[in-house]
Amino acid sequence: MIIITGSAVIRPEHLDAALKLGVEHSVRSRTEPGCIAHNCHVDAENPLRIVFVEEWTDMAAVKTHFAVPASGEFVRKLGGWAKGAPEMKIYEAREIVR
Repeated sequence: MIIITGSAVIRPEHLDAALKLGVEHSVRSRTEPGCIAHNCHVDAENPLRIVFVEEWTDMAAVKTHFAVPASGEFVRKLGGWAKGAPEMKIYEAREIVR
């Protein structure tokens, strides 16, 4: 499984639009093949920081997701509203069953 975390600190005047866009992006992404979960959150310690947590079946699904034009447009819009560069980390993981 691939886990992606991402975040951006949004300028206050764009927060509502960024949250709307983030939720729309998550909802759309969940319809893509290989998407297990995709959610948009607000950081409880910094309400201007939007956090994304994604789970994908494999890297091929992630690459397909990144190639979707709407995904690129999402990144461009969110980046334009952010105080600095958005952050993203990609991890390969496996569930540990006890």
